[in-house]
Amino acid sequence: MFFYIPTKVFSEKECVFAHRRELASLGTHALIVTGRSSSRKNGSLSDTEKALGECSVGFTVFDGVEENPSVETVMKARDIGISSGADFVIGIGGGSPLDAAKAIAVMMKESLAQRELLFDSSASPAHLPVAAIPTTCGTGSEVTGISVLTRHDLRTKMSMTHKVFPDLALCDGKYILTAPQRLIAATAVDALSHLIESYINSTATDYSRMIADAGLGKWRECRGYLNGSIPLDYEGAVSLMTASTIGGMAIAHTGTTIPHGLSYTLTYEGGVPHGAAVGAFQKGYVQNACKGDREHILSLTGFADTDELGSFIAEISPVNVSAELLEKAADAVMKNTRKLASCPYEVNREVMSSIIGGVVCSG
Repeated sequence: MFFYIPTKVFSEKECVFAHRRELASLGTHALIVTGRSSSRKNGSLSDTEKALGECSVGFTVFDGVEENPSVETVMKARDIGISSGADFVIGIGGGSPLDAAKAIAVMMKESLAQRELLFDSSASPAHLPVAAIPTTCGTGSEVTGISVLTRHDLRTKMSMTHKVFPDLALCDGKYILTAPQRLIAATAVDALSHLIESYINSTATDYSRMIADAGLGKWRECRGYLNGSIPLDYEGAVSLMTASTIGGMAIAHTGTTIPHGLSYTLTYEGGVPHGAAVGAFQKGYVQNACKGDREHILSLTGFADTDELGSFIAEISPVNVSAELLEKAADAVMKNTRKLASCPYEVNREVMSSIIGGVVCSG
């Protein structure tokens, strides 16, 4: 099987301005897609505006992306982008703005299409060029073709059917430095989850596991920054963002599996942030893997056993959910044949109960 990641990635200090010409080459007017405030606080939006201004490229800012972006938000941004005459899209932020930017790029290019196009597997739509500027250390969306959107009509989250890899990813660790510790921890747990779920995956290959191994080693270097035992500095922020980007590369090859499927119910029904929700199931997922995979993950991450792994995740990114919600999540995934098929070991009801039973709740 042949895999590739067609995104050009730059990772360095003042990356956005240094590569302003590559950014400007994507079009003549950008729709900048971001959240309500973080890109202003961390300087990523002003850096982007400055870079575009230096190259005489116009832009329109859409800052209405919510956490876990909805299809409705995508369609609203599409209309603004079309009316502004934008011919490329820049996503700035965590996974929500980056994922939204990909879907918006599809709907802007297919300007007469209805929202159903996003999930129409029989269609092969084109999309506008996309640039991604990550400001958290978990999603890896800057190097994946995945766009996860909230479907209020179905009361869940769902991946857009079509793959949209950003043309350009501009990664600068400085944007993490202004983020709250809880956000850094939650997104870093998401990165760890990507790496684990890519390694323990029915579609894993020697090549995809090589990527996951590199990311797990990098993530281990960052543990002290996540539990507060080491103050976060610029070099640490770069390492966290690098681990996240590698995690994105890993799941670009394999996709995610059971824990991500379980997390969607916790996020939609329980309001649990994505990183915390998906991290809650890693202990149980690794525990049920074959001995070789389990020991490999624990060795690379530096945990003595799955209990220590689960305790560390619960410490830095806690959840507090009911048994009823966990059962509801399990019921949903047991009906999801695609997620079940991505797991390399059989997941019957007993195994699923073991996975959700591994959740360490706070409070």
